[in-house]
Amino acid sequence: MSSSISPSSGEAIPIPQARTLLTTFTTFLTLSVHTILYHRQIYPPESFLLARFHNLPVRQCRHPGLCAWINDSLTQVRALLASAQLSRVCVNIHHRRGLAVIERWVFDVSSFPAWIDDEAERARLAEAAAKGKGKERPRPVTWEERERREQRPRRMTEAERDELERGGAVNWVDVDEAMRGALRRVAYAAEKKGAAEEGCTFTIAVELKDGAQPPLGSEHWIPSQPDQQPPGTDDALPPPSTPGDKSTTPLRTVTAGPLFFECWIEENAVPVPDKTPTNVDFGTQDSEYP
Repeated sequence: MSSSISPSSGEAIPIPQARTLLTTFTTFLTLSVHTILYHRQIYPPESFLLARFHNLPVRQCRHPGLCAWINDSLTQVRALLASAQLSRVCVNIHHRRGLAVIERWVFDVSSFPAWIDDEAERARLAEAAAKGKGKERPRPVTWEERERREQRPRRMTEAERDELERGGAVNWVDVDEAMRGALRRVAYAAEKKGAAEEGCTFTIAVELKDGAQPPLGSEHWIPSQPDQQPPGTDDALPPPSTPGDKSTTPLRTVTAGPLFFECWIEENAVPVPDKTPTNVDFGTQDSEYP
């Protein structure tokens, strides 16, 4: 087992710090999901409590079932991130009519390296992801409590401090500041958009890199329809959108040490209701539409 991991940029990262980076980004994704759900009012605002993360006010849902679902989903995402199989992580907002995707909050992680290159560690993450499915969860942990817990493994040893001075270790101040700035930008964009139409719901989706092995046989992921698959190569541009049909709003490009990712919003046109009556009462001239 190696004592350090070399990401795509070529710099060596001690394995404990690589694991903490992975946890930091997963926590950022979790916070982003809660933030989007709150400001878009997919769930009632009164079901969220106000907490703080890295001194930034954030919203966290208090419903144990929803918290467990989000945590289970992002545990699966973490396992795929650890082995650099992911290209994008998406939070999809579905319209109440036909569950069409009208909005995608996209986090492009295609530049993430395979930080966890140890087979035992990958097996541990996969086992943790499998065990997390369907288990009862304790009460939701506020972000202040979680932040205090995460600060403990970040206390650097003397050797790590020396490595930081030489530029070979992770600067946690930069990483935390970058995460805070990105989360603030996500919150601002979601707040500006306001409440989604009543009855909308959401899902968490992932896009794999070219050549990555899909988690076949897994009960955790449902393959998308062929017509909804992304282009064949990671570098391929998306098909041009029809004016008024789809728009893209860039949010943030984050660079902090070995971390590099981009996030943006994709919006599709709201589906037009079918005007063909499904049940017509000719006696009263009233009609019902789907």
